[in-house]
Amino acid sequence: MLKSTPLREVHIQAGATLTAFGGWEMPLRYKSELSEHHAVRQNVGLFDLSHMGEFLVRGAGAAAWLNSLLTNDIHKLSPGKAQYTFLLNPQGGIIDDLIVYQIEPELFMLVVNAATTQKDWEWLQAHLPASGVSLEDISGETVLLALSGPASEAVLQKLTDLPVGEMPYYTCRRGTVAGIENVLVATTGYTGEWTYELFVRKAHGVTLWEALMQAGEVVPAGLAARNTLRLEMGYLLYGTDADEQTTPLEAGVGWAVKLDKGAFIGQEALRQQKQRGLSRRLFGLVSESARVIPRNNTPLLNEKGEEIGRITSGSIGPTVGRGIALGYLPTGYEIGQTVYFQLRGQMMPLTIVRPPFVQETSLARRQKARV
Repeated sequence: MLKSTPLREVHIQAGATLTAFGGWEMPLRYKSELSEHHAVRQNVGLFDLSHMGEFLVRGAGAAAWLNSLLTNDIHKLSPGKAQYTFLLNPQGGIIDDLIVYQIEPELFMLVVNAATTQKDWEWLQAHLPASGVSLEDISGETVLLALSGPASEAVLQKLTDLPVGEMPYYTCRRGTVAGIENVLVATTGYTGEWTYELFVRKAHGVTLWEALMQAGEVVPAGLAARNTLRLEMGYLLYGTDADEQTTPLEAGVGWAVKLDKGAFIGQEALRQQKQRGLSRRLFGLVSESARVIPRNNTPLLNEKGEEIGRITSGSIGPTVGRGIALGYLPTGYEIGQTVYFQLRGQMMPLTIVRPPFVQETSLARRQKARV
């Protein structure tokens, strides 16, 4: 039985096509994924992400415990800051990618992927110390909405006294939004555009959605647009681009791994892999035209037609106007080289590039302005 978010009826009334994703029934699209994609890139879109999992970690030992499980350095955080990180198995394989928010000195929130929520919960429970740390699953009581695009600040500012325009990237603050108290507002996102992720109690989810929709020319956006937006940025989709047989080093996200901090699960395996050298890496790939679209789980070939790797994510890049993909290739392949895939019996070329495929976004502009 698929789970549904508290906004299911709102989505149906808005014309959403629903789909199964990670054990949930979620909006795939409303009118068209292309128009939703462009709305987020050019103006503003609103996503219901209530399928994501949220865990609260409390206690005097919370930071030290999390640092023994996560790849990034929790001690670099302070209240009001967030961090992208990984849970690893002892072999260095990715159990999940997640964001950790430090809300108070001894209170953290982990936001995990929908399909891995139960697996992550069991892993954390299995490693919970006897005292000093408590773990609470608030996924079922939480609605998560993401307001994303160049106009997101202008829309949100109409509904709150929080100075949301002054919030740096990867930070969070509590405040009143649309008359709803204690909303957690975070400047994290998955589209490459400037985004506010809003965490609110389930009872207020519909009220917040409707207030945001009425505060500007906001377009509801589904998972199809979310996927093409994240792919244009080269962001990983767990279960597609990374899994428990993939390490962060292979997936090109070694920047979220701090091997020089205290011990954490998977650290030694990553140290050995780094010393040994990688056998494969995740690359960006781009086709020559919008008519040549690489697809998920398609073999990558050399000029002789021999299989050398595999596409993990592939689609049209609506902003790019060409087919784009992420895929694993043996170490030794470099940016600018050509590989191939088969489409209708023909060998189609793909150029190896370094993501993101889209450079000019509202997030990139904000980041440059802060330098």
